[in-house]
Amino acid sequence: MDAELMALASTAGTAVVSALTTDLWQRAQDSVGSLWRRAYPERAGTVEADLTETRTLLLAAPEGDVAEDSAEEWRLRFRRLLATRPDLAEELRRVLTEDLADALPAHPQGTSTVFNATASGHGRVYQSAGNQTINER
Repeated sequence: MDAELMALASTAGTAVVSALTTDLWQRAQDSVGSLWRRAYPERAGTVEADLTETRTLLLAAPEGDVAEDSAEEWRLRFRRLLATRPDLAEELRRVLTEDLADALPAHPQGTSTVFNATASGHGRVYQSAGNQTINER
């Protein structure tokens, strides 16, 4: 799985778990259930039930490791989903930007910037996720 899909799965897991303790929880359950329904219709009901169970756990223990453990569980589920169905990546991005935007962290932990470039012949590629100084002579 490429880094971009891994980052997407990570963001999705975090956003979904964050949404489960807010007014967005039903939208999160519906959206995630819909994704699974497209990929694995026979598993969609179980995924929706698991989201309800995760919500119950989070509400019962709002402090501690439950939220991080739950987020990691859902990150792994999204990784498995995208590993087998990478065609759903665009739909997952849509869910995040349209349905769960309010649950996205301002600066997600563990996110990465993915650069892709190809140089040919005598071409050069310069890429930076921050400051860059190039001194050529």
